[in-house]
Amino acid sequence: MAKDPVCNMNVDEKTAKYVSKINGNKIYLCSAACRQKLEQNPSKYGY
Repeated sequence: MAKDPVCNMNVDEKTAKYVSKINGNKIYLCSAACRQKLEQNPSKYGY
């Protein structure tokens, strides 16, 4: 399980619908809203 860095929810990498790539890192997210927050300010979440 991966952890969504925005909301700290566990996300299954095999079934995740929302994935973002930042600085070569593949990040699994639980929702489109979390993906949008991450992509707008990746440094806030350590990317």
